[in-house]
Amino acid sequence: MSPVERQWQVEESIFIEAPVERVYDAVADVRAMGNWSPECKAVWGVPRGPVALGARFIGFNRKGPWVWFTECRVTQAEPGEGFAFRVATFGLPVALWGYRFAAEADGTRVVEHWQDLRTGRWSGLTQFLGRVFTGTRADQRYLANQLGMRTTLRRLKESLES
Repeated sequence: MSPVERQWQVEESIFIEAPVERVYDAVADVRAMGNWSPECKAVWGVPRGPVALGARFIGFNRKGPWVWFTECRVTQAEPGEGFAFRVATFGLPVALWGYRFAAEADGTRVVEHWQDLRTGRWSGLTQFLGRVFTGTRADQRYLANQLGMRTTLRRLKESLES
């Protein structure tokens, strides 16, 4: 088996038959993410509804027997355009997750994107913690996230189009 080349960024997109404002509001309501994401099970620390720039929250995640918490801070909150948040663990940077929105005829194109921020001085520690808490090696995290994005976007579409 050949080694997997690590990818530092991944994105997936889907078309949703719903107005861009409605799609943005759904994604920016981070407490609802547990309804769509295969790993995020709950979000604590913010009220229901779209959260504002700078909001901080805790993500409770689970994959099989692995359970972990993340510290998150919203870094972009532009209705109808983009929503993003940085993820950390024990104060160390882990990832940037985000969504871009584009109004199209009859709906919205949504792009979910992820960037691995486990670089620099503490990267070895954050990669080790990632393996221990999530059960996924750093060089394979992008694959898990790519599959998770597809599931998240499909569930978001089903929810907003029903």
